[in-house]
Amino acid sequence: MAITSTSPSFMSQLCFGTIEEDLLLPYPSMGEAEQETMRGVISSLESLLKPKEKDFREWDAKGELPPAFIEELKGMGLFSLVIPEAFGGMGLSATAYSRTLQEIAKYDASVAVTVGAHSSIGMRGLLLFGTDEQKQRWLPKLATGEMIAAFCLTEPGAGSDAASIKSTAVRDGNDWLLTGNKLWITNGGIADFFTVFAKTGGQADRGNITAFVVTKDLPGVSIGPHEDKMGIRASSTTTVHFDNVRVPAANVLGEVGKGFKVAMKILNSGRGGLGGGAVGGMKKIIALATKQAKERVQFGKPIADFGLIKQKLGHMVVDCYATESAVNVLNHFVDAGHQDYAVEAAITKVFGSEALWRTVDEGLQIAAGNGFMREFPYERTLRDARINRIYEGTNDILRLFIALTAMNEVGSQLKELGDSLKGLFDNPIKGFGVLSDYARRRASLVTTYVKRDKATFTKLHPALSKQQVVFEELTRDLATAVDRVLRKHGKNIIGKQFASRRLADIMIELFVLACTLSRVSTAVANKGAAQVTKELEIAEVLTGRVRRRVRRHMSMIDDNDDELIKSLADHALDAERYSWDNV
Repeated sequence: MAITSTSPSFMSQLCFGTIEEDLLLPYPSMGEAEQETMRGVISSLESLLKPKEKDFREWDAKGELPPAFIEELKGMGLFSLVIPEAFGGMGLSATAYSRTLQEIAKYDASVAVTVGAHSSIGMRGLLLFGTDEQKQRWLPKLATGEMIAAFCLTEPGAGSDAASIKSTAVRDGNDWLLTGNKLWITNGGIADFFTVFAKTGGQADRGNITAFVVTKDLPGVSIGPHEDKMGIRASSTTTVHFDNVRVPAANVLGEVGKGFKVAMKILNSGRGGLGGGAVGGMKKIIALATKQAKERVQFGKPIADFGLIKQKLGHMVVDCYATESAVNVLNHFVDAGHQDYAVEAAITKVFGSEALWRTVDEGLQIAAGNGFMREFPYERTLRDARINRIYEGTNDILRLFIALTAMNEVGSQLKELGDSLKGLFDNPIKGFGVLSDYARRRASLVTTYVKRDKATFTKLHPALSKQQVVFEELTRDLATAVDRVLRKHGKNIIGKQFASRRLADIMIELFVLACTLSRVSTAVANKGAAQVTKELEIAEVLTGRVRRRVRRHMSMIDDNDDELIKSLADHALDAERYSWDNV
């Protein structure tokens, strides 16, 4: 892939009707040296985790990973995965790191979360924004697990709205006095290194947040009790309290007042790891469900022979393959030094977490009564999977982020053009004189007088010609929809959540489909169509599914029941109950 740090965002360009296919093709793959490293990592993980499968169930019930097991994780270097070798780490790429979390997640989500929270978000700020002195001071200890890291952003009154945090840090000489309470902190009970966010501009200022490294040994740091959770129960989740903690100025991460940027960069960088965990969970359930379907006999034959069971399994396979494709592309963006991948990271998180939920739910359904019993792994996997749609940005908020961020450049162009494009869609020829690339792009979507050379996916293998045509058509639909919505709502689009969600869902479907088509295309080119027939079937199924979903979202942009739904919600809110009891 021809990616540079200044390459445009794939999705922002797609909103213009432009397919930046060089960002996707050929589909990325690990080098031989890294593959060899990963084979060793996977083998070591199997040796460590497979014998403990019964223990994981017990630890889930108790709500704790034993200290001795944490020491085993440290001994295997699982807290050093993304730390550079110069500091004693393994220095894995984003792709290899995600693959490692995928493998851990096959065995137990609590373990994957413990390892992932340390590397994906806990100490990621130090890697991204730390000074040389800060890295020399802490990375070696983080690599050995002498220090385990946690990410402290969420507060009792501030979840997705990170700018509303109440924690404060006030300058006092060369130090900062930090006061506040953080909620639902993963690794809180076992961490010694906290990346903490606090207001440094006064409570009236919603911005002006600063990131700090706070170590557990500083006076005033205290940890609350272990939270009793629905899922990932064995992972440590606690409150963390900071009572007038004196934090040295040398512990500031990045620039003072720029902590919101630090937090968002950390979360964007860590979402590939979460996606890897989702893929691992799906692969585990597919293995369990296929075995169960072959062994369980009903009406005189295995349930695997029944069409509705095959339908479930087939869609599970498509979801897993599609998620894995998107995760790998995202991680390649990171490894290649691409800077603009926030939207694609959010898409991968949303799609992966929801695909995992569907897969686990259907796997439990295939297991039927067994799936509901604690002696089998389905119910625990279901409980563990649910958190993925909530943490590291709820999927609802991320959908708004996806739509508004991807549309931002389009909106900027519209603002710059002002009235110059009025009437363009009534008379496309009139707009041709406007000296704007945006005008040319928009005109190309609505008139047959201009060659439609933007929404093209020419580098796909000819074996995917039907899928290519569909993707190009849907891309033009997306670009037209974005334009329609922005023209209709203007700056008020920020408050039009139904419209934003529809556009986000279209974007999610198209990015995942693009990654999947890239993967299948490259496989055909490398192996020949005869060797990848099942991959071609996945591409065909996914393309049909995406086309139906996008068409449905498109049809509801102007023709919907949004106001009626809001009216019913307001009625329930006023009554604070359901109003039609029969008695």
